[in-house]
Amino acid sequence: MSGSSSSNPAAKHVRPDQPLDLTVHALPGPREVEQAQRTATGRLKMLVVMLICAAPVIASYFTYYVVRPSGHAGYGQLIEPQRDMPPIQASTLEGQPQPLRALQGQWLLVSVAGGGCTRQCENHLYLQRQLRESLGKDKERLDWVWLVDDAAPVRDSLRPALAQADVLRVPREQLAQWLQSAEGSALEDHLYVIDPMGHWMMRFPPGMDRGGAAKAKRDIERLLRASAGWDQPGRQR
Repeated sequence: MSGSSSSNPAAKHVRPDQPLDLTVHALPGPREVEQAQRTATGRLKMLVVMLICAAPVIASYFTYYVVRPSGHAGYGQLIEPQRDMPPIQASTLEGQPQPLRALQGQWLLVSVAGGGCTRQCENHLYLQRQLRESLGKDKERLDWVWLVDDAAPVRDSLRPALAQADVLRVPREQLAQWLQSAEGSALEDHLYVIDPMGHWMMRFPPGMDRGGAAKAKRDIERLLRASAGWDQPGRQR
């Protein structure tokens, strides 16, 4: 009959009692399951610890960089992206070598000028000292720094006023690869803010006077408040 010729020939070779061909994989034993659970728990705990440690830093920078700009136009210009402090070999006024990165671990208010120190340089040094002193109990969290970018001698009459400052000589060409002035200005026209991790993150406008210094103080106070959860006063020297 025609119907019998349309049947599947392969069906003739299938035996009803033939077992199915299944691959059996060994199941993990209790010890393997317990070990896997311990590994997962350990990784979760490590992640939680990392998040707890990083939370204050993340929160402080979120507060300053995200919340603050929406409600207040700051006096200082935020630097984005921030620039890491380079591995420059500086030297003290006495000629002793000192890595620039030795300044890390503290908020820094930085000025740049030649050793001859013009009137603008003197004004910046005065404002740096006054800004730090005006912070009261928080002043130990901020250092003021003069980076001398040439080999000119610093006159003796100026040295007593620098007793609380960090003064280092840094080659100008190397310094200019890290700090930069605003368009139309020179490197020595600004004051610069460096965070405790060595990031240059703010630049104040050129020609700062006492009125500008009051606005700069408000910016610095906001930075110190935002970082209060993780920044500790006093640098390990």
